[in-house]
Amino acid sequence: MAQIFAQDTFAVVDLETTGTQRENDNHIIQFGCAIIKNRKVVKTYSFMINPHREIPLSVQNLTGIHDEDVKNAKDFDYFAPKITAILKDAVFVAHNVDFDFPFLNYELVQHGYEALTNRAIDTVELAKIAFPTLPSYKLSDLTSQLAIKHLNPHKADSDAYGTAILLLKIFERLEQLPQATLNTLSSLAQGLVRDTSWVITTIANNLRQKKRPLAKNYMQVRNIVLQKQNNQVDSSSDNNHHFPEEDEAKKQLFKRHLNYRKAQVALINHLHQFITAPNQRAMLVEAPNGTGKTLSYLFSYAYQLYSSRKLVIATPTKVLQEQILQHEIPQVLKITQLDLKAEVVKSSSHYIDLDGFVQSLFNGTPNKPTLVLQMQILVWLTETKTGDLDELQLTSYKAPLFVQISHPGDARVGSKFAEADFWNLARARQEAADILVTNHAYLANHYMDTIWGQNPYLVIDEAHRFTDNVITSRNDSLQFEALWGTLSHLRNLLYYADDGVQVQFSENVDLNFLLKKLNPEILELINQINNLQKILYNQRQNSINQTILANGNLELSFQGKGLFPKNSSFLEGLNKFVKQLEQVRDETNQILFYLYQNEDISGFQELLNEITDQIDRLDYYSEKSYQLTDLISSDSLDQEGFILMITSPEDPLSTNLHWLMLDVSDELTQIYSRFDHLLFVSATMTTNGNFKYIINRLALTDLHPETYIGKSTFNFKKHLEVLAVKDLPGPNSEEYDQVLQKIISQNLEHKDHVLVLMTNLEKIRELFTAIINEPALKDFEILAQGLSGSNNRIAKRFSIAKRAIILGADSFWEGIDFHNCKINVVIATKLPFESPDQPEVRLRQKSLEDQKLNVFQNDSLPRALIRFRQGMGRLIRGEKDHGQFVILDSRLWTKDYGKVFLDVIPVKVEQVKQKELKRKLDNYDQRRHKTNH
Repeated sequence: MAQIFAQDTFAVVDLETTGTQRENDNHIIQFGCAIIKNRKVVKTYSFMINPHREIPLSVQNLTGIHDEDVKNAKDFDYFAPKITAILKDAVFVAHNVDFDFPFLNYELVQHGYEALTNRAIDTVELAKIAFPTLPSYKLSDLTSQLAIKHLNPHKADSDAYGTAILLLKIFERLEQLPQATLNTLSSLAQGLVRDTSWVITTIANNLRQKKRPLAKNYMQVRNIVLQKQNNQVDSSSDNNHHFPEEDEAKKQLFKRHLNYRKAQVALINHLHQFITAPNQRAMLVEAPNGTGKTLSYLFSYAYQLYSSRKLVIATPTKVLQEQILQHEIPQVLKITQLDLKAEVVKSSSHYIDLDGFVQSLFNGTPNKPTLVLQMQILVWLTETKTGDLDELQLTSYKAPLFVQISHPGDARVGSKFAEADFWNLARARQEAADILVTNHAYLANHYMDTIWGQNPYLVIDEAHRFTDNVITSRNDSLQFEALWGTLSHLRNLLYYADDGVQVQFSENVDLNFLLKKLNPEILELINQINNLQKILYNQRQNSINQTILANGNLELSFQGKGLFPKNSSFLEGLNKFVKQLEQVRDETNQILFYLYQNEDISGFQELLNEITDQIDRLDYYSEKSYQLTDLISSDSLDQEGFILMITSPEDPLSTNLHWLMLDVSDELTQIYSRFDHLLFVSATMTTNGNFKYIINRLALTDLHPETYIGKSTFNFKKHLEVLAVKDLPGPNSEEYDQVLQKIISQNLEHKDHVLVLMTNLEKIRELFTAIINEPALKDFEILAQGLSGSNNRIAKRFSIAKRAIILGADSFWEGIDFHNCKINVVIATKLPFESPDQPEVRLRQKSLEDQKLNVFQNDSLPRALIRFRQGMGRLIRGEKDHGQFVILDSRLWTKDYGKVFLDVIPVKVEQVKQKELKRKLDNYDQRRHKTNH
């Protein structure tokens, strides 16, 4: 059989234009095209085209095409006949075909030519389907990830060639898929953009004729093809290995695997003494970056895991979880030759529910993003061994599809997919594992889970963040406006929509009786919601902090006693609300049950599914209302902070309620009681050279923890340079903002990955707007927190991009990991004191004030110091890292506390003037090379 598409000609097109809106005087400035025949690129074309208008600076920065490059070129009218001749009888291909194809047609029609009617296919959708686990589908990222070489990204001819090679790789990948997967993809593909489905159906139809058997590594359940699962879980075998007490024995083990470093071995020995001391319960270790802290604690605990006791490791991020599982644990097992098994522990919702996924394929016509996601998942299921949805590397899992396909955590007895159920297989592996790696929040919410085993050991990694993560895991809200919206939608489904229940079943007397009874109940519930909103709104004068947010919302912070005084009628109203909500939920359920029992529902499944969704939402709000009732009724009301978010400040009925726990000492104590020999480890544990602050913060005083400060295993002077610019205006002045803009714009020419750490999201927005079109930064991808998508997306883009700048605050100081990306320079624009305008900060500080404690000394300064050290730690993660840390805050020299910050910097700080900064940044590598030699 001839190779598929061997007889087809593909014209792979890329256009560079003056802008994206073709009707707004935007025109093509370059036409690039690569011709594929017999599945080979045989020819390329490139035409520079005069648009008869200026090229915007942003387009010049992106494409490198300037006005002088096109001013002497022919205009589109000259090239139109050539372009139509090139494209004649070819399949039109583009990376985002719904831009290039209509833009080209618009230009043709405007110049008196007929619009193209070619078959048109899109490589963005095809790449997502063929390669579902790639982190990005931008053309430049795809060509990098798939090792496609093209010389000039963002030039039309080079991009067209790169897209052509990408298309050929997509063909190859799709042809490797099992036939059942191709058949299902083909049945779904009609919803893809333009004629993109033709590629998939053509491959599926051609390969169907070959009658290919299913490969041995696959299994098929219904129309889903999966990797065969190993359902047999071996438990660890007995092991006679003993901890190598003598350092010489450790040296022999490390040989060929790891450099023998005295500081690391000293840490291992201290950890071993702690773990084997029967009366010790807790230990705090500050281990600087590059100490090898993870390997050290794994090595120390590993030899204790042959007595049916598990080691539980909790980290703050997925990135750190993966690093421990994929790199650190395998290295330790290689060194020690121990036979131990490790597994990740996360919520069931991270795993795909195969029953739910198959059902989603029969739920009618989905929207375009959902359709593409379904097709991605079909291909991914032929690859995954775990069914962990995180493997898809999406930046958000909030698409409606995930509500249906996320595993609810039940045992799938009787399901056709029971033997291949990913969640239950994961639980079986976890039961048999010796080391379990989870995250802080999951541990906080599931510390009583049986999965941890009997008397398990516990390591809290990045422990300086544990308390805040526990607090965050306890935060919640009751969104009255959203509940009101749910009830309004429910009434529409039941009474008013043309395809609603009352209209469709108007002749059913019994059903209409139920409907007539429910309607006033819903109206009464809405009225009760409004009463609660008014009670809360009327307490606004008792708030301890008020902020008008950028979106116009009014944010009010309250201590418990301020929002709910003893004479408040809120609790009584809340109890009425809870009963009314239960009533509405039960009566809606009765209507749904009646329909399923007494009517032919074959044509109404979508309506009934929608009603079921609303009942689920009512369940959710019922759970939150019970939670709030318990909080308000408890003796620990003053340990709670409350925030009113009023979306329209003059309207009481736009009031919503959030709550957060201010003191989690009791919760932490309960968590600790479940585990043995608890190790708390981080690069930043001490303030002012002692552990006092962190011991109090982690509620460890009663456990009398051991403490240890590890030494770095390398000379920081050779890896880190710290520059402090001394002739700067005050950090809160307007002049400072202008200077900052100038520094970022003019000093980064020889850097690739730059992290600019700020303390205010509004200032980030201002700086981003000021520098986004700076010619000097045209080769950088500029990413800004709050503007460039989620923090995870920003971190991903930063790691993928060849050159990038992040403008970030908050978690970018310490919460985001950049293990796959070497940062050249970190710029600390200000010392990282928290803004008291943040409600959680003001509430926490007010609680300290009530205890007659000095807020600055006991909270603001220690937190800022830890965050400052963490920000510096973004640079040097290991022995091969080098970089510069630049401080742009004059308070380092003008305030008494400046010396405290200087004292935590591990190298001598070099003071420089603004005019010297560029030279210092530019020749850093050259100076470092001389110093090291």
